[in-house]
Amino acid sequence: MDTIIVATLAVLVGLGTGALGGYFGRRIVSGRRYEAARMGASQVLDQAREKQRSLLLEAKEEALKIRSSGETELRERRSEIQRAEQRLSNREETTDRRGQDLERRDLKLSQTEKETEAHRAEVEEMRRQETRYLEDISNLSASDATAELMRRAEEEIQHELAVRYRDMEERAREEADENARNILGLAVQRLASEVVSEVTLTTVPIPTDDMKGRIIGREGRNIRAIEKATGVDLIIDETPEAVTLSCFDPIRREVARLALTKLVADGRIHPARIEETVARTEKELDESIRKTGDQTVIDIGVRGLNSELVRLLGRLKYRFSYGENVLQHSIEVARLAGMIADEIGADAKVAKRGGLLHDIGKALTHEVDGPHAEIGAEVATKNDIPPAECATIREHHDDVHTSVESFIVAAADAISAARPGSRRDTVEHYIKRLEALEEVGRGFDGVEKCFAIQAGREIRIMVQPQSIDDVAASKMARDVSKKIEETLAYPGQIKVTVIRESRAVEYAR
Repeated sequence: MDTIIVATLAVLVGLGTGALGGYFGRRIVSGRRYEAARMGASQVLDQAREKQRSLLLEAKEEALKIRSSGETELRERRSEIQRAEQRLSNREETTDRRGQDLERRDLKLSQTEKETEAHRAEVEEMRRQETRYLEDISNLSASDATAELMRRAEEEIQHELAVRYRDMEERAREEADENARNILGLAVQRLASEVVSEVTLTTVPIPTDDMKGRIIGREGRNIRAIEKATGVDLIIDETPEAVTLSCFDPIRREVARLALTKLVADGRIHPARIEETVARTEKELDESIRKTGDQTVIDIGVRGLNSELVRLLGRLKYRFSYGENVLQHSIEVARLAGMIADEIGADAKVAKRGGLLHDIGKALTHEVDGPHAEIGAEVATKNDIPPAECATIREHHDDVHTSVESFIVAAADAISAARPGSRRDTVEHYIKRLEALEEVGRGFDGVEKCFAIQAGREIRIMVQPQSIDDVAASKMARDVSKKIEETLAYPGQIKVTVIRESRAVEYAR
């Protein structure tokens, strides 16, 4: 029992001792934690106080900077205000001085006006006295004297105007002729073209004369088949190793030439073969015509032409006029018109296209009745060519032109047709034309001699000086040129020169 009590006491004592130890241990730990917290709080407070002092110092420095900047800006504004006040003060002084100057000028001007008015009245009085004096000594009133002076002045002015008009007309004519010669000479010089000649009959070479019989065929069936398929006449005569083709249509003649050449080379000549060869040749020639038109358009640099116009251009390769190839002539006119338009500031595009298409109607003259200029203009209109270019086509043979480009195309056409070698002419016709030209010149009174020179491009007329004066010589030149235009047909233009020469001859003995 005692043992249990002792044990119980021991347990109780142990529990109390443990409780006391735990209590005191917790107090010790709490005290240490409290001390640590206090020290941490003290450090935080110190850091806060330090940061507070740093922020205060920064705020003071920023405030000093702001204050210093504000004082600087304030000083600058004060200085600017002072300068503005000084400028305003200077302007006020200047305005005051100008106002004083204006007052002095007004005063001086009013005085000058008064003096001028007095002088004017004095001059008017002197003029009236002079007029009365002149009327007294001339026995004419002022109105009569004025009328007489005006009449004499009018006569002198008319004479002076006539002299100046003549001088200006001569100078303008000289300058215009010189400029025209320069422009046309430059354009012609820049264009180099070959001499062309028309072939009205086409000769097809054959290897032997025995081939002529094969071409004729049994009872002439082959030659009839060729003529029927091509529309040309075959002339088989005694010319060795050659057959001649004759037709007014150069395209049909070319088809016949190519077809006959193929038949001769192949050797198989009979009606069926002839029809087949002619049909194939026509297709090949159409393709060649199209390629020729395309190449022409590319060479000239003209754009916007449709396939129909291009094909008609290609057909002009086989069309001749006065011995001149029409396609070559059209190319020449297009280039000349473009260069002339560039020189004088006209529309070179319109001039060039009009020059290229001006004879397009000749590709259809065997199919459509009418002048080729009208036919060409209608074809161009139907193929969407602008009206300005259609006008150049329609008017290239007219005397009246609606635009500068139309006149340029007509001039280029005349230049191309009139250049040496462009057109073939017989000697007899050439001589007759020169004789007719001289006959026109000799048909006027007072003509002593008359000569056609420069291949008919100029006619020189020698007149009798005792019967023809300078004025009459000028009138005769105009009359001769008008009569040539009315009675003769000629390419280009003809220069008429009337020469009046006086000679005085004496002999020293």
